[in-house]
Amino acid sequence: MKLKLLHVREAEGQPYTSAKSIVDMMIGESKADRECFWVLHLDTQLKIIEKELVAMGSLNQAIVEPREVFKKAILNSAANIITVHNHPSGNPTPSGADIQVWSQLKSVGILLGIPVLDNLIIAPTGDYYSEKKGGE
Repeated sequence: MKLKLLHVREAEGQPYTSAKSIVDMMIGESKADRECFWVLHLDTQLKIIEKELVAMGSLNQAIVEPREVFKKAILNSAANIITVHNHPSGNPTPSGADIQVWSQLKSVGILLGIPVLDNLIIAPTGDYYSEKKGGE
């Protein structure tokens, strides 16, 4: 059995241009053997300030708390965020729990003035789901 270790590559001010650009940047993270949840903090020009791992879970779930998602975004003075999590199963279709968390995060983002621009699910196959695009 081969252990799949998580290799995290730091964001270096890459601009957010599309969901695909984020997926390409995070292809290594998509191969993690457990569900992980990242938050990308963006500045006013939609450049990535930081890529933060906020939750690491089990094979098919990670517990995501809004306070953890927005804590560092506030400290970084992020203008917007994008959330990204992987589905080790290879199926990027959002679950009911994913949709519920996304709804909660969007509401909190509105209250804090830090909108959620998109919620992405990435799969080790390179497939992905963008909530903003409704899948692609």
